[in-house]
Amino acid sequence: MPTLIRSATQIRAAGNKPKTIEEYIGRVNSGTIGVSIAHMRSPAGWIEPGQTPAFEEYTLVLHGVLRVDFHGGAFDVHSGQAVHARGGEWVQYSSPYDEGADYISVCLPAFSAETVHRDEAR
Repeated sequence: MPTLIRSATQIRAAGNKPKTIEEYIGRVNSGTIGVSIAHMRSPAGWIEPGQTPAFEEYTLVLHGVLRVDFHGGAFDVHSGQAVHARGGEWVQYSSPYDEGADYISVCLPAFSAETVHRDEAR
């Protein structure tokens, strides 16, 4: 029988400004370890610490622009575009433009604080 996910759980976000994370499927909201699906909203000027996650991350931008920095460069992911960040590769996400970013993130296996491997504060 299918399982109805009635609502999301708000997750505390890393970064220099408050960012909204609503996890629908994942370790916290549904007890799912194989995948996580979350709706994220980051304000203009938000940036999070760099990370080298042990999971694949697929991100679909619904509105605004999400900046993705990686070793060797950076690019902007605009509304209607997506990005795939591979596990074991360093990335850093930010929303440097006035409209911020509204996006869906899917992680395989599910996101966890233990497997995101954020950069240490300097």
